[in-house]
Amino acid sequence: MEVVICQDVEQAAERAADAITALFVAHPDAVLGVATGSSPLGIYAALGRRVADGQVSLALASAYMLDEYVGLAADHPERYRNVIEREFVARVDIDPSRVHGPDGLADDLPAACAAYEQSIAADGGIDLQILGIGTDGHIAFNEPGSSLASRTRIKTLTCQTRADNARFFGGNLDQVPTHCLTQGIGTIMDARHLLLVATGRAKAEAVHHLVEGPISAMWPATILQMHPYVTVLLDDAAASRLQLSSYFKETYDAKPAWQDL
Repeated sequence: MEVVICQDVEQAAERAADAITALFVAHPDAVLGVATGSSPLGIYAALGRRVADGQVSLALASAYMLDEYVGLAADHPERYRNVIEREFVARVDIDPSRVHGPDGLADDLPAACAAYEQSIAADGGIDLQILGIGTDGHIAFNEPGSSLASRTRIKTLTCQTRADNARFFGGNLDQVPTHCLTQGIGTIMDARHLLLVATGRAKAEAVHHLVEGPISAMWPATILQMHPYVTVLLDDAAASRLQLSSYFKETYDAKPAWQDL
Protein backbone atom coordinates (compact mmCIF):
# COMPACT_ATOMS: atom_id res chain seq x y z
CA MET A 1 0.00 0.00 0.00
CA GLU A 2 1.41 3.36 -1.05
CA VAL A 3 0.20 6.30 1.02
CA VAL A 4 0.61 9.72 -0.59
CA ILE A 5 -0.11 12.79 1.54
CA CYS A 6 -0.98 15.70 -0.73
CA GLN A 7 -0.98 19.43 -0.12
CA ASP A 8 -4.73 19.74 -0.60
CA VAL A 9 -7.84 18.23 -2.20
CA GLU A 10 -6.93 19.57 -5.63
CA GLN A 11 -3.48 17.98 -5.63
CA ALA A 12 -4.97 14.64 -4.59
CA ALA A 13 -7.41 14.80 -7.51
CA GLU A 14 -4.65 15.71 -9.97
CA ARG A 15 -2.44 12.84 -8.83
CA ALA A 16 -5.34 10.41 -9.19
CA ALA A 17 -6.01 11.78 -12.67
CA ASP A 18 -2.30 11.29 -13.46
CA ALA A 19 -2.61 7.58 -12.71
CA ILE A 20 -5.80 7.20 -14.74
CA THR A 21 -4.35 9.15 -17.66
CA ALA A 22 -1.24 6.95 -17.68
CA LEU A 23 -3.45 3.84 -17.72
CA PHE A 24 -5.47 4.95 -20.75
CA VAL A 25 -2.47 6.28 -22.67
CA ALA A 26 -0.89 2.84 -22.34
CA HIS A 27 -4.13 0.86 -22.70
CA PRO A 28 -6.88 2.86 -24.46
CA ASP A 29 -9.44 0.07 -23.96
CA ALA A 30 -8.84 -0.33 -20.24
CA VAL A 31 -11.69 -0.85 -17.76
CA LEU A 32 -12.20 1.83 -15.11
CA GLY A 33 -14.12 1.36 -11.88
CA VAL A 34 -15.99 4.56 -11.02
CA ALA A 35 -17.33 5.70 -7.66
CA THR A 36 -19.82 8.29 -6.44
CA GLY A 37 -19.73 10.51 -3.37
CA SER A 38 -17.67 13.66 -2.86
CA SER A 39 -14.16 12.19 -3.08
CA PRO A 40 -14.07 11.37 -6.83
CA LEU A 41 -15.57 14.65 -8.08
CA GLY A 42 -12.23 16.42 -8.42
CA ILE A 43 -10.83 13.42 -10.26
CA TYR A 44 -13.61 13.52 -12.85
CA ALA A 45 -13.15 17.26 -13.31
CA ALA A 46 -9.41 16.79 -13.84
CA LEU A 47 -10.00 13.95 -16.31
CA GLY A 48 -12.50 16.10 -18.18
CA ARG A 49 -9.91 18.85 -18.62
CA ARG A 50 -7.36 16.36 -19.91
CA VAL A 51 -9.80 14.88 -22.41
CA ALA A 52 -10.71 18.38 -23.60
CA ASP A 53 -7.01 19.21 -24.00
CA GLY A 54 -6.36 16.04 -26.01
CA GLN A 55 -4.03 14.53 -23.41
CA VAL A 56 -6.06 11.35 -23.10
CA SER A 57 -9.15 9.67 -24.55
CA LEU A 58 -11.63 7.29 -22.96
CA ALA A 59 -13.41 6.62 -26.26
CA LEU A 60 -12.48 2.92 -26.16
CA ALA A 61 -12.86 2.52 -22.41
CA SER A 62 -15.44 0.67 -20.36
CA ALA A 63 -16.52 1.66 -16.87
CA TYR A 64 -18.24 -0.10 -13.99
CA MET A 65 -19.98 1.52 -11.05
CA LEU A 66 -19.36 0.39 -7.49
CA ASP A 67 -22.94 0.53 -6.27
CA GLU A 68 -26.51 1.72 -6.72
CA TYR A 69 -29.44 2.55 -4.48
CA VAL A 70 -32.38 0.14 -4.53
CA GLY A 71 -35.74 1.59 -5.47
CA LEU A 72 -34.86 5.14 -6.52
CA ALA A 73 -36.81 6.18 -9.60
CA ALA A 74 -34.94 6.07 -12.91
CA ASP A 75 -35.05 9.86 -13.17
CA HIS A 76 -34.11 10.61 -9.55
CA PRO A 77 -31.09 12.96 -9.56
CA GLU A 78 -29.36 11.00 -6.78
CA ARG A 79 -29.70 7.64 -8.46
CA TYR A 80 -26.07 6.70 -8.88
CA ARG A 81 -26.45 5.96 -12.58
CA ASN A 82 -27.58 9.58 -13.03
CA VAL A 83 -24.82 10.91 -10.79
CA ILE A 84 -22.19 9.09 -12.87
CA GLU A 85 -23.77 10.36 -16.10
CA ARG A 86 -23.67 13.91 -14.75
CA GLU A 87 -20.29 13.95 -13.03
CA PHE A 88 -18.22 11.53 -15.15
CA VAL A 89 -19.75 10.63 -18.50
CA ALA A 90 -20.67 14.21 -19.39
CA ARG A 91 -17.09 15.37 -18.76
CA VAL A 92 -15.19 12.82 -20.85
CA ASP A 93 -15.53 11.11 -24.22
CA ILE A 94 -16.54 7.64 -23.04
CA ASP A 95 -19.38 5.88 -24.86
CA PRO A 96 -22.34 5.96 -22.40
CA SER A 97 -23.36 2.47 -23.54
CA ARG A 98 -20.06 1.17 -22.13
CA VAL A 99 -20.77 2.49 -18.63
CA HIS A 100 -22.37 -0.21 -16.49
CA GLY A 101 -23.99 -0.30 -13.08
CA PRO A 102 -25.95 -2.75 -10.93
CA ASP A 103 -29.70 -2.51 -11.55
CA GLY A 104 -31.36 -1.20 -8.40
CA LEU A 105 -34.78 -1.35 -10.10
CA ALA A 106 -34.57 -5.00 -11.15
CA ASP A 107 -37.47 -7.31 -10.29
CA ASP A 108 -34.98 -10.01 -9.31
CA LEU A 109 -32.18 -8.30 -7.39
CA PRO A 110 -30.05 -11.41 -6.69
CA ALA A 111 -30.13 -12.25 -10.41
CA ALA A 112 -29.16 -8.68 -11.27
CA CYS A 113 -26.19 -8.92 -8.91
CA ALA A 114 -25.04 -12.20 -10.46
CA ALA A 115 -25.38 -10.72 -13.93
CA TYR A 116 -23.27 -7.75 -12.90
CA GLU A 117 -20.48 -9.99 -11.66
CA GLN A 118 -20.60 -11.88 -14.96
CA SER A 119 -20.43 -8.65 -16.95
CA ILE A 120 -17.30 -7.48 -15.13
CA ALA A 121 -15.65 -10.85 -15.71
CA ALA A 122 -16.62 -10.86 -19.40
CA ASP A 123 -14.92 -7.48 -19.82
CA GLY A 124 -11.69 -8.90 -18.42
CA GLY A 125 -12.00 -7.39 -14.94
CA ILE A 126 -11.38 -3.87 -13.72
CA ASP A 127 -7.95 -2.38 -14.37
CA LEU A 128 -8.19 0.58 -11.98
CA GLN A 129 -10.88 1.04 -9.35
CA ILE A 130 -11.53 4.46 -7.82
CA LEU A 131 -12.56 4.22 -4.17
CA GLY A 132 -13.60 6.48 -1.33
CA ILE A 133 -13.95 5.48 2.30
CA GLY A 134 -16.82 6.05 4.70
CA THR A 135 -16.39 7.52 8.15
CA ASP A 136 -17.07 4.02 9.52
CA GLY A 137 -14.52 2.42 7.20
CA HIS A 138 -16.88 1.12 4.54
CA ILE A 139 -15.81 0.84 0.90
CA ALA A 140 -18.50 0.90 -1.75
CA PHE A 141 -21.50 0.04 0.47
CA ASN A 142 -19.78 -2.78 2.34
CA GLU A 143 -20.71 -1.71 5.85
CA PRO A 144 -18.94 -2.81 9.06
CA GLY A 145 -19.44 -6.53 9.54
CA SER A 146 -19.47 -7.27 5.80
CA SER A 147 -17.80 -10.44 4.62
CA LEU A 148 -14.28 -9.74 3.42
CA ALA A 149 -14.85 -12.27 0.60
CA SER A 150 -18.27 -10.92 -0.48
CA ARG A 151 -19.45 -10.45 -4.07
CA THR A 152 -22.03 -8.06 -5.55
CA ARG A 153 -25.20 -8.26 -3.47
CA ILE A 154 -27.95 -6.31 -1.71
CA LYS A 155 -27.00 -4.57 1.54
CA THR A 156 -28.84 -2.64 4.23
CA LEU A 157 -27.29 0.77 4.86
CA THR A 158 -26.33 1.71 8.41
CA CYS A 159 -27.82 4.75 10.10
CA GLN A 160 -24.36 6.37 9.99
CA THR A 161 -24.06 5.96 6.22
CA ARG A 162 -27.58 7.21 5.61
CA ALA A 163 -26.90 10.23 7.83
CA ASP A 164 -23.65 10.93 5.97
CA ASN A 165 -25.49 10.75 2.63
CA ALA A 166 -28.50 12.82 3.72
CA ARG A 167 -26.70 15.93 2.45
CA PHE A 168 -27.39 14.69 -1.09
CA PHE A 169 -31.10 14.49 -0.26
CA GLY A 170 -31.59 18.00 1.06
CA GLY A 171 -30.63 16.90 4.57
CA ASN A 172 -33.76 14.71 4.78
CA LEU A 173 -32.73 11.35 6.22
CA ASP A 174 -36.12 9.85 5.41
CA GLN A 175 -35.42 10.33 1.70
CA VAL A 176 -32.21 8.26 1.80
CA PRO A 177 -32.87 4.66 0.68
CA THR A 178 -32.28 1.92 3.23
CA HIS A 179 -30.96 -0.62 0.71
CA CYS A 180 -28.41 -0.71 -2.08
CA LEU A 181 -26.68 -3.06 -4.47
CA THR A 182 -22.93 -3.00 -4.07
CA GLN A 183 -19.86 -4.68 -5.41
CA GLY A 184 -18.59 -6.97 -2.68
CA ILE A 185 -15.22 -6.68 -1.03
CA GLY A 186 -14.04 -9.74 -2.92
CA THR A 187 -15.17 -8.12 -6.17
CA ILE A 188 -13.29 -4.92 -5.37
CA MET A 189 -10.15 -6.87 -4.46
CA ASP A 190 -10.15 -8.45 -7.93
CA ALA A 191 -9.35 -5.07 -9.54
CA ARG A 192 -5.73 -4.78 -10.61
CA HIS A 193 -5.11 -1.33 -9.11
CA LEU A 194 -7.09 0.23 -6.26
CA LEU A 195 -6.94 4.03 -6.01
CA LEU A 196 -8.51 5.36 -2.82
CA VAL A 197 -8.96 9.09 -2.21
CA ALA A 198 -9.90 10.51 1.20
CA THR A 199 -9.91 14.14 2.28
CA GLY A 200 -11.05 16.03 5.35
CA ARG A 201 -10.70 15.45 9.09
CA ALA A 202 -13.95 13.47 9.22
CA LYS A 203 -12.14 10.63 7.40
CA ALA A 204 -9.06 10.64 9.63
CA GLU A 205 -10.16 7.84 11.98
CA ALA A 206 -11.18 5.56 9.10
CA VAL A 207 -7.90 6.28 7.29
CA HIS A 208 -5.93 5.44 10.44
CA HIS A 209 -7.60 2.02 10.60
CA LEU A 210 -7.26 1.50 6.84
CA VAL A 211 -3.50 2.08 6.84
CA GLU A 212 -2.29 1.22 10.34
CA GLY A 213 -4.96 -0.91 11.97
CA PRO A 214 -5.48 -4.68 12.03
CA ILE A 215 -7.52 -6.26 9.27
CA SER A 216 -11.09 -6.55 10.51
CA ALA A 217 -14.60 -6.71 9.11
CA MET A 218 -15.44 -3.98 11.62
CA TRP A 219 -13.37 -1.64 9.41
CA PRO A 220 -13.96 -3.20 5.97
CA ALA A 221 -11.41 -1.02 4.13
CA THR A 222 -8.59 -2.64 6.12
CA ILE A 223 -8.72 -5.62 3.75
CA LEU A 224 -6.99 -3.39 1.19
CA GLN A 225 -3.77 -4.07 3.13
CA MET A 226 -3.86 -7.51 1.47
CA HIS A 227 -4.02 -6.15 -2.10
CA PRO A 228 -0.75 -6.03 -4.06
CA TYR A 229 -1.37 -2.62 -5.67
CA VAL A 230 -3.15 0.03 -3.63
CA THR A 231 -2.62 3.79 -3.77
CA VAL A 232 -4.09 5.94 -0.98
CA LEU A 233 -4.24 9.68 -1.71
CA LEU A 234 -4.89 11.92 1.31
CA ASP A 235 -4.83 15.55 2.30
CA ASP A 236 -3.24 16.59 5.60
CA ALA A 237 -6.57 16.55 7.42
CA ALA A 238 -7.40 12.97 6.43
CA ALA A 239 -3.83 11.93 7.32
CA SER A 240 -3.90 13.65 10.72
CA ARG A 241 -4.34 10.40 12.73
CA LEU A 242 -1.55 8.50 11.00
CA GLN A 243 1.38 7.62 13.25
CA LEU A 244 3.63 7.13 10.22
CA SER A 245 2.68 10.28 8.31
CA SER A 246 6.26 11.62 8.35
CA TYR A 247 7.54 8.34 6.96
CA PHE A 248 4.95 8.33 4.18
CA LYS A 249 5.99 11.85 3.17
CA GLU A 250 9.67 10.86 3.18
CA THR A 251 9.11 7.76 1.06
CA TYR A 252 7.09 9.67 -1.52
CA ASP A 253 9.72 12.42 -1.74
CA ALA A 254 12.42 9.77 -2.24
CA LYS A 255 10.43 7.79 -4.82
CA PRO A 256 12.37 6.98 -8.03
CA ALA A 257 11.33 9.17 -10.95
CA TRP A 258 10.50 6.13 -13.09
CA GLN A 259 8.04 4.71 -10.55
CA ASP A 260 4.44 5.78 -11.18
CA LEU A 261 1.60 5.79 -8.67
